[in-house]
Amino acid sequence: MDDVLSDSVAQRRFQMNLILLFAAAAVLLTGLGVYGVVSYAVLQRTNEIGVRVALGATYSSVLRMVVFDALRPVVIGLGIGLPLAVTLGFWMRSVLFGVVPHDTATLAAACFAIVLVATLAAYIPARRASRIDPMAALNCQ
Repeated sequence: MDDVLSDSVAQRRFQMNLILLFAAAAVLLTGLGVYGVVSYAVLQRTNEIGVRVALGATYSSVLRMVVFDALRPVVIGLGIGLPLAVTLGFWMRSVLFGVVPHDTATLAAACFAIVLVATLAAYIPARRASRIDPMAALNCQ
């Protein structure tokens, strides 16, 4: 009986594993994209960050500045995407059987995951930026 039950859900299990794989790939690509953009932005702002550090900016203030600058587009994107997700959920209500189109727990978890991945991806370049030597940053053009 266990074999019959296992065979009956095998295709559904495969589909769920495939969706999980694609979701993990999407999260990885998102993190790499944010990391790349923030690293490039920090590289472009090396002189500015060096001047800030030379004028007395602390490690935490530079770290905070870079992370908040990286999270600004993420928060704007969530502000635009969240109402669109709710609206599209209502439009797709007839296609989705047994799924609530405006499940607040799912939407909140997705928003939290996006902000968490973006914060972690921005933290590494921010930490590197906060440790910039002012003299080296001012000499590099």
